[in-house]
Amino acid sequence: MRWALAETEDGGALLCPLGADGRPAGLVVEAASVAEAVRSHPEADRWVWRSTAGLYRRLLAAGVRVDRCYDVEAAESLLIGHEEGQSGQPRSLAAGWARLHRLPVPSDAPARAAETEPTLFDSGSVTLASGTVPLPAGTDEFTALLEVYAGQVARTARAEHPGRMRMLLAAESAGLLVATEMSLAGIPWRADLHRELLDETLGERMPGGGEPRRMAEFADEVSRAFGVRVRPDLPAEIIKAFARVGIPLSSTRKWELREIDHPAVEPLLAYKSLYRLYTAHGWSWIEQWVHEGRFRPEYLPGGTVTGRWTTNGGGALQIPKLVRRAIRADPGWRLVVADADQMEPRVLAAISRDPGLTEVAGRGEDLYADLAARAFGGDRAQAKIAMLGAIYGQTSGDALTHMAELRRRYPDAVAYVDDAAAAGEEGRLVRTWFGRTCPPTTAFDEPDPESERPGYSSTPRARARGRFTRNFVVQGSAADWTLLVLAGLRKAMHEAGLRGELVFFQHDEVIVHCPADEAEAVAALIATAADTAGGLAFGPTPVRFPFTTAIVECYADAK
Repeated sequence: MRWALAETEDGGALLCPLGADGRPAGLVVEAASVAEAVRSHPEADRWVWRSTAGLYRRLLAAGVRVDRCYDVEAAESLLIGHEEGQSGQPRSLAAGWARLHRLPVPSDAPARAAETEPTLFDSGSVTLASGTVPLPAGTDEFTALLEVYAGQVARTARAEHPGRMRMLLAAESAGLLVATEMSLAGIPWRADLHRELLDETLGERMPGGGEPRRMAEFADEVSRAFGVRVRPDLPAEIIKAFARVGIPLSSTRKWELREIDHPAVEPLLAYKSLYRLYTAHGWSWIEQWVHEGRFRPEYLPGGTVTGRWTTNGGGALQIPKLVRRAIRADPGWRLVVADADQMEPRVLAAISRDPGLTEVAGRGEDLYADLAARAFGGDRAQAKIAMLGAIYGQTSGDALTHMAELRRRYPDAVAYVDDAAAAGEEGRLVRTWFGRTCPPTTAFDEPDPESERPGYSSTPRARARGRFTRNFVVQGSAADWTLLVLAGLRKAMHEAGLRGELVFFQHDEVIVHCPADEAEAVAALIATAADTAGGLAFGPTPVRFPFTTAIVECYADAK
C-alpha cells in the first residue's frame, strides 16, 4: 500500500494510507519525525511525498532507506509537459495545487545555476534545484499533498498511454532516490593524486595567485608570436590580435584555429587545453568539492527535457580523462564501470519495431559490426555513420550517402525518426516511448524574415525543432530506459545484501564502488538489470541491451 508522508513545521510528520484512486484510505496519523514514520510502517511499499531532494536526505541522515517513492513535484513536471506540451512550467506542490483549483500558478523558487548538456534551445531545457514554494496562507500542506496526488493519479489515467506514463513517473522517482544516495555516498577521490597530476601537467603554482608555470610559459609564447602582450584567456583579445595580422576569425574554437598558419596557434591551443583543466578541475576545485576522500556532486535527474541528468556544479559529468586517474577505489574495494553498448540504436530498434533492425540488435555485442555485415560491405565505420546520421538528422557527407541504404533495409526504423522530425517541424507534440514530451514550439521561435516570403513553408527555427525531435524520441526513450536499469540495479543489490554503492551515473554509464569480492556479482546484476529493464520498457522484444563492464581499481583504467 502507498502512504502519503509530509514533514510538519515542528519536525514531526503526518502520514496516511492511500487507495488505488490516490485518495486517503485511512486516518491521518502523526509521528515524531519522518524517520520514525517510515520505520513504524514497514508495510508501505511506496511513499508519496512532496520532493525527494529534501525529505530523503533527512531520512538517509537518520539511517533510514526507502525502497520506492512517488515524487509529486517530479510527477507534476512530467504531467504538465505531457498534457500541454509545456515542459519547464512550474512544478512545485503549490503550482500543482493552484492548477487543481484553477488559480494563478506561482513560479518556482529561484533556481541555482546548474551545468547542463548543450541543446538546440535554452527555454525549459533544465530542471534546476530550487527552494520550496509556499502554499497560499491558510492552506494545509498535507491536505494539498493529498489533493494534488489524487489529481495526478486521475491525470495519469487520461494520458495517451497510461501504463507507460505510470512507469515513467515511478522511474523518475526511483532516479531521484538513486541520485540522493549517490550524492551521499560520493565518488572515491584521491585529492593527493589529483594535486600531483596538476603539478605535473600545469607546473607549480606561482606566488600571488598567478597562473601556473606552464600556462604562463605558453601565454608568453603567444604574446611573442604576435609581438605584443596578449591575454590568451580572453577570446576577444585573440580575435583582435589575429585581425591585426590580417587573419579574420569568428571564434577561437580549436577547429577554426587549426586552419590557420601562424606561430601563435600551437602555444595558444596548448594554453587553452591547460586552461580548461586549471579552471574546471584545478586546485580550487579540489578545495571546494573533495572532502574526506569523496567528491559529492548534486545530481539533477531529468535535468534536460530528454530526461538526461545534469549536475548542480562540480562538473561531475565532464571529468577529463587525465583527472580520472584520481578516482580510486578504497583499499580492498573495486570500481565496477559499465557502459551500455550502442544504446540509442538498440532503443530505436525496440521502439520502432523494425523487423530487420530488431534482428540485428538481438544478435551480437557489436550492433554496428552486425549492421555493417548486412548492409555496408563489412565497413563498421560507415554503418555507424549511417545509423547515427538517421538518429541525429545529419544530411550531408557520408551520412547522406548511406541513408538510402538504411531506408531500404530498415524502413520502419527510419520512418519512426522521420515522422518525429516532421511532427516537430510542424509544431506538433512529440513524445518519448514513455510519454516524456518535447518543449513547445515557442522554445524555438525567433523572428525570421524568411518566413514572410511567399511560398516559404518552413523556417530555420522550425527545422531546428524537427532535428531535435528526431533525436528526442530516441535519446529520451533511452534516458527513460536507463532509469529502469538504475532502479533494478539498486533493488537487486539491496536484496542481495551487497555492501556496494552506486556512486556515478552519466547517460549510458554507471559506476558501482564495492568490495573486491562483490565485483563479479555486481557486474552480473548490471547485465540482468539491463535485460529486465528492456522487457519492462518495451515489452517482449528480441533486442538485447548489453553492457561492457570493467572491474578496476582506477577509473582511468576502465577505458
